[in-house]
Amino acid sequence: MSTSETKAITRELKLHAALLGGVVALLWAVEILDFVMFRGSLDALGIRPRTIPGLVGIALAPWLHGGFAHLMANTVPFVALGWLILLRRTSDLFLVTLLSALVGGLGVWLIGSSSSVHIGASGVIFGYFGFLLLRGWFERSVLSIALSLVVGFVYGGMLWGVLPTRVGISWEGHLFGFLGGVLAARLLGGRLRAQAAGAGGRQLAGRRARR
Repeated sequence: MSTSETKAITRELKLHAALLGGVVALLWAVEILDFVMFRGSLDALGIRPRTIPGLVGIALAPWLHGGFAHLMANTVPFVALGWLILLRRTSDLFLVTLLSALVGGLGVWLIGSSSSVHIGASGVIFGYFGFLLLRGWFERSVLSIALSLVVGFVYGGMLWGVLPTRVGISWEGHLFGFLGGVLAARLLGGRLRAQAAGAGGRQLAGRRARR
């Protein structure tokens, strides 16, 4: 590996660390602020199903958590799964995050219990999981299939989280966040397959022309 390639990889890893570290730092800053200054009252700004004010919670809910234990439980999978998405392209993380938060939030708003308030980044995390798990199916490349198998083996137990098995856990957010990640995998995977097919066609045409 050349010196320039090593430097490029180092810069990329630093960018990944800065991006994920910055988001995690902001999540913890919000929770500390809520604990110290607002005594947990910011949690009321989460998603309130089928209410107009509750729509604002779609944007705010991923930044709010029901205590430090809740946030700690989300921090590790957020970093691990987020970094796996960043390995290919930084822009992928932004699209997957947006679709997971939007689809997950709207799903909660539509079918969640009318007396509930939903908070936490777990919907986005399940979106990351859904994206990584299904990317191999939509992209059909050896690397993406291998990564999907690894993610399925390590994090496959997360699938139970999309079912209403525990009281007080937003399974709706998990389910629709997961579906948002699958949608992102479909969009990005389809685009990459089309690009690969186009590149293959151009190479074949070039070989025929040289003959």
